[in-house]
Amino acid sequence: MVFLSNAISHARLSGDQADENHNTTIYGTRWAAEEIPRYDMPKEEMPSNVAYRLIKDELALDGNPALNLASFVTTFMEEEAEKLMAENISKNFIDYEEYPQSAELCNRCVNMIARLFNAPMHSADEEALGCSTVGSSEAIILATLAMKRRWQNARKAKGLSTEKPNMVLGANCQVAWHKALLYLEIEPREIECTEELLYMDPKKAVDQVDENTIGVCAILGSTYTGHYEDVKTLNELLEEKCSANGWDIGIHVDAASGGFVAPFVVPELEWDFRLKRVVSINASGHKYGLTYPGVGWAIWRSPEYLPKELIFNINYLGSDQASFTLNFSKGAAHIIGQYYILIRLGRAGFEKIMKNLTATADHLAQRLEATGRFEILSQGQGYGLPLVAFRLNAPHHYDEFDVAARLRERGWIVPAYTMAPRLEHQKMMRVVVREDFSRSRCDILIRDILAALKALDTLDQKAVEDHRTVTSEHAHSSTHVNPTNYNHKKNEDDKAASKSAPGVC
Repeated sequence: MVFLSNAISHARLSGDQADENHNTTIYGTRWAAEEIPRYDMPKEEMPSNVAYRLIKDELALDGNPALNLASFVTTFMEEEAEKLMAENISKNFIDYEEYPQSAELCNRCVNMIARLFNAPMHSADEEALGCSTVGSSEAIILATLAMKRRWQNARKAKGLSTEKPNMVLGANCQVAWHKALLYLEIEPREIECTEELLYMDPKKAVDQVDENTIGVCAILGSTYTGHYEDVKTLNELLEEKCSANGWDIGIHVDAASGGFVAPFVVPELEWDFRLKRVVSINASGHKYGLTYPGVGWAIWRSPEYLPKELIFNINYLGSDQASFTLNFSKGAAHIIGQYYILIRLGRAGFEKIMKNLTATADHLAQRLEATGRFEILSQGQGYGLPLVAFRLNAPHHYDEFDVAARLRERGWIVPAYTMAPRLEHQKMMRVVVREDFSRSRCDILIRDILAALKALDTLDQKAVEDHRTVTSEHAHSSTHVNPTNYNHKKNEDDKAASKSAPGVC
């Protein structure tokens, strides 16, 4: 017997049977032939697999996070950590009553980090306290607000003016500090960097302190060069000045990058709550805390340094909560990820990783210096962050920005930038050594840097300038730039002008 099949006519085909979704791949659908929605929400829905593929294909144009040596932000976590975070991604951390164990894990993180920073543990009445944040930017604003309010309270108690508060910090501070002082209406007293000292001089900082100073910021890991500022000397000089004048001015340590490095590489370095004048510290869990962004931490020495009137006691969904935060809802997944890292690695695991990173950074610095083409600007041997800041040691018809552009062609994202205010003429590059930057990958980078130099050496001045022009005009980031909006006005008297600040991070 022969089995016969009918060739179904067009008249019998239903709309559903002819649907393109069942007859082709995603790239054969009408959505692949149309421009992806950019400005208006589309009128009709699209299948989930199509939306996923179109977005995935666009994101393929991003740089490779593992080769992004510009960022301090964590780009590697173990599969188990990622699984934990994915399983808890829908939890809202603020719902303490509904997710009490997530809140408990946050409490444990605060305890571990406070002890890591040598917070006093001698008295139940003076216990350190802290909170999670979405990063160090939020932590910095909260800590600055606490300093300002404490200063205002002390001035009011003495019947003194609370006008014109100021804060002393280095000109090498990160942009988060410019935001905090601008938003909170505090005068920044920035200590200029010099060719000889690329970070804040503690003596010059204390010279700027007066009765209106709410605090002094010291940076444990300058964003430009990775240097640890001398918090111990700052503490001694500030203590002497406060004792002589009857003032009570504290130090806030911006340990966004160094807070999870220094305790394990140079534990003898005194920068934390071992120093009397250090009253608060911020740290980024998503930097060398080895957790994906965004999670940060703000820790206060004792309740004395966090005025009670700043803390909101609220009843939310059946739970009484004490809240000190700039936002309300936020995910619990990153806090859970941070707790995983703290108990997974322990002090021994952190020490091994941070010492490996430091050794790799030292290796990179030595190899770059050995080429005879670069000057190293960062501090090695663990007395700075595990990074290498460097610059060309002689004039050329190309500069550090051109070297960075050449490396980008090989997939590496190595930033070139100018130094802090008053030193903008000084150009440099920086390689941040993170957990997933192995010695083998480091050697490949060195090879590619040398190849970039050789390629630039073969070009003349005009070729280099032409390449700069083309790169600038066709950068992807230029698409959404409106030249009529938010340009920094040169008229310094115009209070409505947008602010300009260094953005290297």
